[in-house]
Amino acid sequence: MRYVDVAGVRVPGPGSVFVGGDWVTATGPTRRVVSPSTGEVVLEVVLPGEDEARLALEGADGPGRDSWARSSVAERVKVCRRFCTAIEERFPELGVVWAVEAGMPVAYSAILHKFGAAGAWKSALDSAEAALREDVRHSPLGDVLVRREPAGVVVAIMAYNGPLVTLATKVIPALLAGCPVIVKAAPESQLIMRLVAECAIAAEVPAGALSILCGEVDVAERLTADPRVDLVSLTGGQVAAQRILDATRGRFARTHFELGGKSPALILDDAPLDQVLKSLVPGATGGAGQVCALLSRILVSEQRHDEVVDALRIAWQNLKIGDSLDPATRVGPVVNDAALKRTEGFIERAKANGARVVAGGHRPPGLEAGFFHEPTLLTDVARGAELAREEVFGPVTAVLTYRDFDDALALADDTGFGLAATVYTTDRDAAMAAAARITTGSVAINTFGPTVTAPFGGRKGSGWGRESGPEGIQEFTELKQILFGPGL
Repeated sequence: MRYVDVAGVRVPGPGSVFVGGDWVTATGPTRRVVSPSTGEVVLEVVLPGEDEARLALEGADGPGRDSWARSSVAERVKVCRRFCTAIEERFPELGVVWAVEAGMPVAYSAILHKFGAAGAWKSALDSAEAALREDVRHSPLGDVLVRREPAGVVVAIMAYNGPLVTLATKVIPALLAGCPVIVKAAPESQLIMRLVAECAIAAEVPAGALSILCGEVDVAERLTADPRVDLVSLTGGQVAAQRILDATRGRFARTHFELGGKSPALILDDAPLDQVLKSLVPGATGGAGQVCALLSRILVSEQRHDEVVDALRIAWQNLKIGDSLDPATRVGPVVNDAALKRTEGFIERAKANGARVVAGGHRPPGLEAGFFHEPTLLTDVARGAELAREEVFGPVTAVLTYRDFDDALALADDTGFGLAATVYTTDRDAAMAAAARITTGSVAINTFGPTVTAPFGGRKGSGWGRESGPEGIQEFTELKQILFGPGL
């Protein structure tokens, strides 16, 4: 195995792919890993190809499938706990390589990994036994044993913006349920997922139970179209979800989609701004806007607009932008040039449609290299405008105004997405009324959510199915009833 040094971290196998528990030689095309902070090439890797996809499928559907599925829940918990512990021990290194290849600041990853990834898999490990326990019921025909069985071979398709959290909310629950998992990670996750593979080897995850392919769309299409795949779980965009539906509908394979969002932050008139800003600022700007649950729409009353916008402008201007490896950086670059151009395009079209830039709006001075863009706040955004309804997946936040409480809730729902929302208020009854009426998978009150220790997922164009909590493990199971007649 050849290793390379990346920012002081020893990274394995630029020419290898982790398949079924071991490294194999990659046969796909080469890809340059480019630092979003500098725009410079860090190294070249070889992507997985057709042969590695085939090997991963054979391993997942081979003898290891039955042995993993038939192992006790306690044994699966034991193996997954070793795996997660190995990852936790390498959090600092994982944060460094993620900063190098995806531009996420090390300060951001430290928080996300400790409270997001670790919190999610600890919850899953602790709840697996109860989530998968058999249940005996009674019926007129006799006693019924209700059992949860593994759904089968799972293809887990992950985005670049939170691979360890997605591992915790998608891959670990599937493994705990007894499913062999083929991870199709993002091409921008080459370095971090190689370290994850090392952790799987160190934890002695059984052969065939886990493969990791950081490939392009063609690898995902090859995997999802294969009849041996029983369930496809995607964290990504709507276009990818439609392709998966096209590939799986003929065999009625199950799907689970955690897609994008256009999440509102609804500030009611009684909410104290100093408290609001504590969670709203990171909730609207974290990950340089590349977060599915991002609070990308801030809803304020007409009478309070100027006061709120002035406070937001100061907060946005005080955000430190810079190199992702700098611990003081709060906002790093977007992942690549395409993401930068997409961000710029949204801003220019919004301005042409009458929106006004309050903060940001440009590439930051002194950071011409790489793919940096200032966190940008716009107001006078028209209802129904592109910026009010469509996901940017970049550091752009829209401020919209409402007339009264009912109008605020209508505005919160005025999008095709339904992933998350936040309501800021000191009035519990108003908060609960808003939470009940907003059509979304999760609502946070006076904080940024969702939490990854309870079930979360989307409604409308944000997908279906739930991740995390006991329900997140059960998502990867099939229910079977066993009816006992006379004589037993």
